Amino acid sequence: MRSGKWTWLVRILIGGAAGLLAAVILDPYFMDTRLATPMVCLLCAGLGGAAGIATLPFADDGRQLLLCSGAHFVVTSVLFLLLAVQYYGWYWEGLLLLEGMLALLYVLIWLGRWIGWYMEIVQLRTLLGLDAGPSPLKWRETLPYLPFVLLLCDILPLVLRWVEYQINGGWIDIPVLSALILPFVLMPVGGFFAGVSLGKRQGVCPLYPVACFVCYLPMVCLLYNYTALSHCFMVAVPALAGNVMGWLYRRAVPRERGMEL
Repeated sequence: MRSGKWTWLVRILIGGAAGLLAAVILDPYFMDTRLATPMVCLLCAGLGGAAGIATLPFADDGRQLLLCSGAHFVVTSVLFLLLAVQYYGWYWEGLLLLEGMLALLYVLIWLGRWIGWYMEIVQLRTLLGLDAGPSPLKWRETLPYLPFVLLLCDILPLVLRWVEYQINGGWIDIPVLSALILPFVLMPVGGFFAGVSLGKRQGVCPLYPVACFVCYLPMVCLLYNYTALSHCFMVAVPALAGNVMGWLYRRAVPRERGMEL
């Protein structure tokens, strides 16, 4: 127990020192001053300390792990919010966008750790001669659909915007293809029917609509601005609906066949 506490303390001190150093070096470039303000230094040190213990296991059982991880995220998000206020003020639209990006980063990191734990379990089950079973959140079953998601949510928007520039010869007043047809027609339809296909084969795969949301988010920032964040839901929600509908079809078809027999 003592060694564990010392590990936490050392990680916090090292992370805090790194955060403080980052504030001293980078803050003058953002604030146009020679020295970082005490509040910025304190918040950066706190964020560094929180990042220092982010990779440590918080608990042995699942419930306590989720509670401790949630508390860690709340503390991190509050420190990050206060730091963002130092630079941008209480500009709520921008602050919510930054907090959303932090939450997505946090989820992706924990998904990566979860996949690592799952692969260790798979290796143990393989050595024992047991079936690996379905992957957590069915991430492995969702992977074959990832190329389609990248094509729909990342490549297609760039291609359509390039086509619009070529047709108009420069600046576009109303980007019909990339701002109207793509988010209101192509992405909802494509996400829905691909979700139906995935649901009929693998059941409910919650990471599929999440992948649609995350993959399209960079395009929102690149091609539009924060006011177009609703476009992410316009592909994620139909993707989820299609996935659930495919799962319901998968459950209903065997019953109908059994009744016929």
